Amino acid sequence: MSADIPGIDSARVTDWFAGNVAGVTAPLAFSRIEGGHSNLTYLVQDAAGSRYVLRRPPLGKLLATAHDMAREHRIISALVPTSVPVPETLGLCEDDSVNGAPFYVMDYVVGHVLDTAEVVRTHFGEDVRQITGESVVSVLARLHAVDPDAVGLGKLGRKEAYLARQLKRWRGQWEKSKTRELPSMDQLADALEQKMPEQIGASIVHGDYRLGNMLTAESGEIAAVLDWELCTLGDPLADVGFLLNNWAEPDEGEETSPEAAPPPTAAGGFPTRNEVIARYEELTGRDLSGVAYYRAFQYWRLAAIVEGVLDRYLQGKMAGSVDTDLYARRVENLADAAVSMMAEL
Repeated sequence: MSADIPGIDSARVTDWFAGNVAGVTAPLAFSRIEGGHSNLTYLVQDAAGSRYVLRRPPLGKLLATAHDMAREHRIISALVPTSVPVPETLGLCEDDSVNGAPFYVMDYVVGHVLDTAEVVRTHFGEDVRQITGESVVSVLARLHAVDPDAVGLGKLGRKEAYLARQLKRWRGQWEKSKTRELPSMDQLADALEQKMPEQIGASIVHGDYRLGNMLTAESGEIAAVLDWELCTLGDPLADVGFLLNNWAEPDEGEETSPEAAPPPTAAGGFPTRNEVIARYEELTGRDLSGVAYYRAFQYWRLAAIVEGVLDRYLQGKMAGSVDTDLYARRVENLADAAVSMMAEL
């Protein structure tokens, strides 16, 4: 593999592009798109100036059920004909001999990744931010209205018992990847199991639905939803809980990661959290009176996910470097936030 682009064998991937992506013009230039901490994302530009995006798993040995490129490719491909904005998929390579791991390629979508308040202030005035906030909720409602069977995703996962399955999955992932003991994580899992609400209906659940995983057009509308690796079928309110946890208002700090930059909605001008709830209820007819449980669940689940990322960095499986102490503190802060939310039930 190319020493200067970890995770990309330039020659072999270029050959694969030539045989599988129509209209590509060699040679290709590869560069890492920073920001994600799970699957690796690369910008690919050909000699004619056309741009593509390539996704592959992290480097090194991985948990058996994680980072399934074929699954992620399948989900995005199924959603292309729907009203949910996603990039068009262009090809899937499952032959490890090409690049050491499976990967897929999708169209490049122009837009801003609004992952911090500073980025929001740089690109959008407050009048546009309201449009963005409304678009985020509208897209989520449209996703939850998609019939999984109608788009070929009916077998993506079991539709029933979503919370029970997620609790089992992430408790198991926590045990496999934890870098230290954190008793509150086990206590939370027990409490979440005991207070689990009844699931009403089943939808496609994104699993990581937040502004930082979207591309926002200059108009303020959401141009594409990205990062579908955690997508499954189940309780749509899980997505709402996750979105609300990432929907900070201007007078709020970032309780789950005080060392990080303020989250995008802290810039102001977005709908309030209560307005997000009201808009989702209006668009879907669903009742969000019990959403505090889903927020607690999502804080706990994200703590398990971040711990997995921390573990991969400590083992050298991720390209680049980060402050691992910050990641450890973030896991602890997320667990504390989950405890606080459970206390409100």
